[in-house]
Amino acid sequence: MSGHARVAERRAILRAATPRGRAAFASLAGGVLANLSAVGLLATSSWLIARAAEQPPILFLGFAIVGVRAFALGRAVFRYLERLSAHDAAFRTLAELRVDVYRRLVPVSPDGVRGVRDGELLSTVVRDVDTLQDQPLRVRQPLVTSAIVVGLALVAVSFVSIAAATVLAAVLALTTAAAIGLLTLVSREAERRIAPLRGRYAAAVLDYLTRWEELVAFDADEAARRELTAIDRHLLRAQRRQTLAAGFVGAVFTLGAGVSVVGTLLVASPGVALGDITGPQLAMLVLVPLAVVELMAVLPGAVAARWRVNASADRLSSAIPASVPAEIPTPPPSPVPIPAGPIAVRMRDVSARWPGATSDAVSRVTFELRGGDRLLVTGPSGAGKTTLAHVLVRFLDHTGQYTINGVDVTRAHPDDVRRRVVLIEQRPHLFDQSIRQNLLFADDSADDERLTTVLERVGLAEWMHARGGLDAPVGERGRLASGGQAQRLALARGLLAEAPVLVLDEPTANVDADRADALLRDLLGAATGADRAVILISHTPVDDSLITARLAL
Repeated sequence: MSGHARVAERRAILRAATPRGRAAFASLAGGVLANLSAVGLLATSSWLIARAAEQPPILFLGFAIVGVRAFALGRAVFRYLERLSAHDAAFRTLAELRVDVYRRLVPVSPDGVRGVRDGELLSTVVRDVDTLQDQPLRVRQPLVTSAIVVGLALVAVSFVSIAAATVLAAVLALTTAAAIGLLTLVSREAERRIAPLRGRYAAAVLDYLTRWEELVAFDADEAARRELTAIDRHLLRAQRRQTLAAGFVGAVFTLGAGVSVVGTLLVASPGVALGDITGPQLAMLVLVPLAVVELMAVLPGAVAARWRVNASADRLSSAIPASVPAEIPTPPPSPVPIPAGPIAVRMRDVSARWPGATSDAVSRVTFELRGGDRLLVTGPSGAGKTTLAHVLVRFLDHTGQYTINGVDVTRAHPDDVRRRVVLIEQRPHLFDQSIRQNLLFADDSADDERLTTVLERVGLAEWMHARGGLDAPVGERGRLASGGQAQRLALARGLLAEAPVLVLDEPTANVDADRADALLRDLLGAATGADRAVILISHTPVDDSLITARLAL
């Protein structure tokens, strides 16, 4: 993605994360009124205390007394209303954004998000989307409300003393510039790195936990833990720089507040001697900068939040494309149904490539398939065997002709194709649920008798009863099932779906060599029938008696 396209995509995501209309106006109005009340409270109370020291008639203090009470109550009420309206609007917008992210994710999954590890994609969909709520809450809200109130405060101070307003404006500008410059120097790079590091850490933890047995078996767990420790160390270093920068910024604004008080006192004091300014007015001029500087102190935090939001928006746009790539099929405007009847699959000169690739991963594939056929697809690693499998189930688009029962699949809905052709992947995904729930995923209307029957067909009935029945758990990602058992469960799902074409992608890859042939015979024996065809993808030798045709890539 080019730089201009990335910036445009980031802006589109930030616009989608920002509330608009009445909800946005209500939160901004509440923030402005709350900040005005805070400044007004300090100004009125300082004038009241100084004026009361002159012991005037109480009548002259009544307006200020009421003002102090009104500003004190108003600050609390308006702050509450601001928080309520701002968070309500932000959360509603975030919910819409999350739905939009899933709407973008579903059409391009799984092949449109290649190159993103599971943990990183999870972090992007969850953590980075949540970070985008900072756009209205920690970026726009403080920037807009502080700018409005500080501008009004400077105008109000200028009516009393031009010199004091000039000093305050100069100190605010210098303090803010120094704070943002220091923040940029110390933590800008850290702020940009935190989101990617969190994604890497989440992916590494997920990989370690799901592959722990394999890592221990091959004595690689120490290396995996060292990788986790290294990522954690980089993340902690970035977070420390973030915290250090926040401390420096707080110190800069504390210093700026003191300088503004002293500077205002120096330039405004002569006015008291000349009679241009009263004592209570001087007290007000000296103390108001404390409130105004406090308002400006949120700006560096807003800048840092903007860096984090930008980083999350960039990760979101890079992980999930805004538009469906040309290599990913989309439903046609008027899908043509695939007719029922004996299955007939035909491919003529089919080629396909992965999204973003410049050359075809598989090219000019031709074959025909009918019920009862067993087609073996062979070829070295990288020859395009998995690419062909994804073309068959319409995860990838193609050139050439691919028809099912005489209908070109480009004219059919991809879901209709997947009801006819089911892919059983090399590492089938098993949900952290019971055996029953993993099977009902294919057909939620199946009863226990049908589930038990299909488990008997794939050779898992004895295993199921030994585990305690259909309600026995399979563990997270099928950790309680072996590689062969996971393949059999996936095949059982395919049989439940009653798909006329089953595609087995390297079914023996995660099985011991001495058991691979028996597993393959069982799988093909259970899957094959007069009305069902099987496409077997394998890079290992297969007995000729198990297949009816071969296709070399």
